[in-house]
Amino acid sequence: MEPNDTANDTASSSCLESTAFKVTLSVVLTILILITAAGNVVVCLAVGLNRRLRSLTNCFIVSLAITDLLLGLLVLPFSAIYQLSCRWSFGKVFCNIYISLDVMLCTASILNLFMISIDRYCAVTDPLRYPVLVTPGRVTISLVSIWVISITLSFLSIHLGWNSRNTTSEGHHTSPKCKFQVNEVYGLVDGLVTFYLPLLIMCVTYYRIFKIAREQARRINHISSWQAATIREHKATVTLAAVMGAFIVCWFPYFTTFVYRGLKGDDAINEVVEAVVLWLGYANSALNPILYAALNRDFRNAYQQLFCCRLAGRGSHETCLRFNNALLPKSQSQEPRRQEEKPLKLQVWSGTEATAPQGATDRVFGE
Repeated sequence: MEPNDTANDTASSSCLESTAFKVTLSVVLTILILITAAGNVVVCLAVGLNRRLRSLTNCFIVSLAITDLLLGLLVLPFSAIYQLSCRWSFGKVFCNIYISLDVMLCTASILNLFMISIDRYCAVTDPLRYPVLVTPGRVTISLVSIWVISITLSFLSIHLGWNSRNTTSEGHHTSPKCKFQVNEVYGLVDGLVTFYLPLLIMCVTYYRIFKIAREQARRINHISSWQAATIREHKATVTLAAVMGAFIVCWFPYFTTFVYRGLKGDDAINEVVEAVVLWLGYANSALNPILYAALNRDFRNAYQQLFCCRLAGRGSHETCLRFNNALLPKSQSQEPRRQEEKPLKLQVWSGTEATAPQGATDRVFGE
């Protein structure tokens, strides 16, 4: 999230002088952009081509994928050019548009992650009432709210100057810089709404989910072997650790420096540090297709079908059909066995106990 021209005609301290380092950095940034775009395209295609994935739960994952895809196509290429050339070459008007897109898409991406955590919390803590709690109307309201908040904190705030300081940069339009101005109020409000409050709630919800998953893994000891229960608990732990770990590692440094800039001034942080934490936040958009899709069993099957069809399409379309038909009986054949298994008791939010079929939380963790 970068924005607004600043009056600074001196050479950037972060300008790259070493050709070898610039080439290496160019390759790294290009790979990151390609992974971000390709990974999120695959998520969208998987949901679009697989009816089994067209559910309310996956609406947030698709929204996340579209947001990260737009970030990879509309923002990251210009961020890479700006980073490598050490100057802004696209004019002041596009600078404000670029900055607004950056803030809007990064904010929407984080808020989508937040809504995914709320959705999974409802699915695990109250699985029997989940269809009542998560309805098409509520999902629509949630998605609209995400974009209203994102647009308010980006295009509206930036173009009305809510983020600007008292000092103005008028008369310095020839400056080759395009940097986000942050004042005290905007820095605190944006940091709290966009990151710190969602982070706090996500930590609580995922901790609650982890406790329930661990409890369920222990309860299936009377159904399956101790080793299988241990593996199930380990998978849930690894998944939640990966989800929260990636989110915190990628975004916490950026928003810490962002709030600090708002309190101390736009030049309070070294430009090299700013660039590192900014691209670390961008990297989260490349990890999201892996963490929120590839770790899910249904998505993995859809990926296999998608890539099989892609490869088989060059040779024979029948190969793809055989592969799809081969996967279908496998999933169907597991349903009778699941129905025969004894139901598990899940601790619901109200403190009472309700029975739910085993595997109710499996879909949440993608085992």
